[in-house]
Amino acid sequence: MEEDFLEQAADDLKTVNFIKAYLPQDVKEKFSDDDLFYFIDLLADYYVESGLLDKEPDADGYIDIDTEAIATAIAERARKEKYGTFATEDLIWVVQGELEYGEQEE
Repeated sequence: MEEDFLEQAADDLKTVNFIKAYLPQDVKEKFSDDDLFYFIDLLADYYVESGLLDKEPDADGYIDIDTEAIATAIAERARKEKYGTFATEDLIWVVQGELEYGEQEE
């Protein structure tokens, strides 16, 4: 179990570093590493709770993902959890970066 935890932590760090490199400079300055780790956790929760992971790909092998809806949900949850207030348009970049990282890892 400890090995799984360490492996997940290492992957989260790679994800954060990828997202930081992906973000435009003006957006990058708005988020700390801790923010990005937090968003990664929220994204994982969102993917499970929304059923997105259970969707079947279309004939071309793609799943329609509404990054704006995901970013809006993350912004709302961060606000509800009193973590902070974040603009959806900034969080869209984080969502897209995380998805790009996932594509790269496949």
